[in-house]
Amino acid sequence: MEITGKIIQKMDPQGGISKAGNQWKKQEYVMETLDSYPRKVKFDFFGDRADQFPLEVGDVITLSYDIESREFNGRWYTDIRGFKAVKTDPNSAPAAAPYPPAAGEPAPAPAPDGMPAPPPVDTHFDQPAEGDDLPF
Repeated sequence: MEITGKIIQKMDPQGGISKAGNQWKKQEYVMETLDSYPRKVKFDFFGDRADQFPLEVGDVITLSYDIESREFNGRWYTDIRGFKAVKTDPNSAPAAAPYPPAAGEPAPAPAPDGMPAPPPVDTHFDQPAEGDDLPF
């Protein structure tokens, strides 16, 4: 799964030695999504990935992640574990698909900058159609 957002908090790295004697490391972050109604999401990178993806507050990223839950003493805990982060340009928005041309109309020519031209605008909306008896 993927989510895009801006890093708003970087926690202190955590690490230690497991019961099996293996060394571990974890780096946690909080991101705020770029949606109309932004949400805050805490996630982490575990093990080698903690060093592989160094992020800073203000970075806009697309995070690939897995959700994992575990039970401990009758309570359930859920982690969002990142496995890849790609920094993105905050000013670039996903390109919207152009409107398809109406039946019988040619497709609009691309604009000089390579972007598709906007769809034609119907300017006849203020004129009543034949047989239209609505007062507005």
